[in-house]
Amino acid sequence: MTALLVTPEELARELDGDRRPVVLDVRWRLDAPDGRAAYEDGHIPSALYVSLDDDLAAHGLPTDGRHPLPDADVFADTVRGWGIDDGDTVVVYDDWMSYGAARAWWMLRDAGIDARVLDGGLAAWRAAGLSLESGPGQVPARGTATLRPGQLPQLSMDDAAAQPGRGLLLDVRAPERYRGEVEPMDPRAGHIPGALNAPTADSIGPDGRLRGAAELRETFAGLVEARGADPSQPIGVYCGSGVSASHAALALTVAGFTPALYAGSWSQWSNHPDRPLATS
Repeated sequence: MTALLVTPEELARELDGDRRPVVLDVRWRLDAPDGRAAYEDGHIPSALYVSLDDDLAAHGLPTDGRHPLPDADVFADTVRGWGIDDGDTVVVYDDWMSYGAARAWWMLRDAGIDARVLDGGLAAWRAAGLSLESGPGQVPARGTATLRPGQLPQLSMDDAAAQPGRGLLLDVRAPERYRGEVEPMDPRAGHIPGALNAPTADSIGPDGRLRGAAELRETFAGLVEARGADPSQPIGVYCGSGVSASHAALALTVAGFTPALYAGSWSQWSNHPDRPLATS
């Protein structure tokens, strides 16, 4: 394993070892947010199903955004329910561009848990000829992990507004949503003034895996240079509701940058009519 990513072959060896990682299946996508049925049809052996909407998000007001981060104590209780103890390594995966997996990765890392992403997700596992198991999965013994939230930089809504004036703010949604031509999810179309568009889908190679660190670094460094931003400052990232922005945070971290996640993202910003927007 590397510090951030794990290949299918590496994970398979770890699962055969003496100290097995905890594996979490975060099956989620915009058109199918409940991945339980897909998980039960086939998942990596020993993997536990994680509901992004229930386990990795709170349920607040529209002004909080669609996927606000849960309260720290609630998340800690959830993590222990996955059977995670202090010192455990956690591997997360999904079957849709690693967006859901990256959300779990970011939250666990922010809480001080050693989490890695299965590079390429379930498709890469299948392509490697590795086996799956079906069914509802096992209920693990409750863990005793100690969480230390606040390990990673975050942006509030006010921070996101100020970010373009002091560094780089990236809107990682599709270009047509950034430009405000379409908005299928949120009440207003456009983007935060001063943000640059850098779709996180572009960080994924044709094989479904994250592009290499050098290639990613060149891309992000070019954006920093183009904007004339201070390269020592964290790069702010947001998306629609804080999910794919977590994937951008993963790509930036792999590239050697320090990302700051605006978890509320456009779903929060657009629900505040007093907040300006841009559509250019």
